[in-house]
Amino acid sequence: MGPGRIVAALTLAVLASASLWVAGAQAKASANAAFQSFIASLWPQAERIGVSRATFDAATRGLQPDLSLPDLVIPGRTERPARAQAEFVQPPSAYLNERAIANMAAQGRRLYGQHRATLETIEKRKGVPASVILAIWGRETSFGGTKLRHDALRILATQAWMGRRKAMFREEFLMALKILQDGDVSRGAMKSSWAGAMGQTQFLPSDFYKNAVDFDGDGRRDIWNSIPDALASAANHLVSKGWRPGHRWAHEVRVPRTVDCSVAHPGHTRTIAEWIAAGYVPAHRARPSPAEMREEASLLMPEGTHGPAFLTPKNYFVLKEYNFSDLYVLFVGHVADRIAGRKPFETPWSKTEQLRTADVERMQIRLRELGLYKDKIDGMAGMLTRAALGAYQKANGLPLDCWPNLAVLRHMQRN
Repeated sequence: MGPGRIVAALTLAVLASASLWVAGAQAKASANAAFQSFIASLWPQAERIGVSRATFDAATRGLQPDLSLPDLVIPGRTERPARAQAEFVQPPSAYLNERAIANMAAQGRRLYGQHRATLETIEKRKGVPASVILAIWGRETSFGGTKLRHDALRILATQAWMGRRKAMFREEFLMALKILQDGDVSRGAMKSSWAGAMGQTQFLPSDFYKNAVDFDGDGRRDIWNSIPDALASAANHLVSKGWRPGHRWAHEVRVPRTVDCSVAHPGHTRTIAEWIAAGYVPAHRARPSPAEMREEASLLMPEGTHGPAFLTPKNYFVLKEYNFSDLYVLFVGHVADRIAGRKPFETPWSKTEQLRTADVERMQIRLRELGLYKDKIDGMAGMLTRAALGAYQKANGLPLDCWPNLAVLRHMQRN
């Protein structure tokens, strides 16, 4: 190719690149205009909940959408999957790693010594053990060590505009404006995770507004910088969901040899005394208290028949209100136990593989078609999925383990 042709080719390339840049800039300007129009449309709702015009304008001035978020629905763009949380994609043996649990428990015990007065006062007033509060703090932000880098208003506004749960995030955005109106945090300090959860104990604005407390007495509910406020707010959140003082979050048990894992779901309950009488033996000979023996509980087998089993009373499901994942609750609960000086899991976790999300979805669809599963199709092998799988295994004469694997999926696809 001669010099003239090379120059011509380069010129065309530059022009094409410039055209793309102009088109991209125009698209971005158009998106920003639409976003600003959407934000402006929220003013009447903000005014109704007590947000002043001055607060609204100051909070939203210069606000731009964050289109890099993974779970947005943008016309013309292939939808990106929601960012996977470890609680929902890792097998139990990986998520409930003994080294991680032991390290967090050790750090929790050290921090208990530093914040003993605060924690004991919270426990006395709220009835939530200091060990549970510390475990939540550790799991959510590594005891405040995780730095929240996202602008909470930007995250919430973007989700309200283009997210998969627009209505929910619209309310969260409005509550965030209300928090600014009340003066609990400055605009620049309102930081969150990529999902919009704020502060050291990770509250969405609606949870903050319901349950955050000013525990250090400075007139502000500062879950970002005040450790007493953050810890007391976490305890208050649990109390609001029905925490039962003096009761354990769960009881590890050894199951009978003939256990039917398909009954391991919240719809099948007995008193803890009845479970024990049926052959479910408390691990480490840890006898529940008389009050706990009378408490209703369901059976949880997070790894089917391959790993530990638990009796889960009310407080288990209160912790689940903080994060819906069973593995999250098991991690937090067990770290709390270890901070309090209890022993590791008696039954070890096995090395079962986690089926791909798409394969679990296929399994859930087939189980729904058979009338065995009535929950959402989400690709997560939770309690109800495992119980439905167990029912399928029983009905088809397959080995009963209530754990999704490719062999069972292939059996479903063949039949």
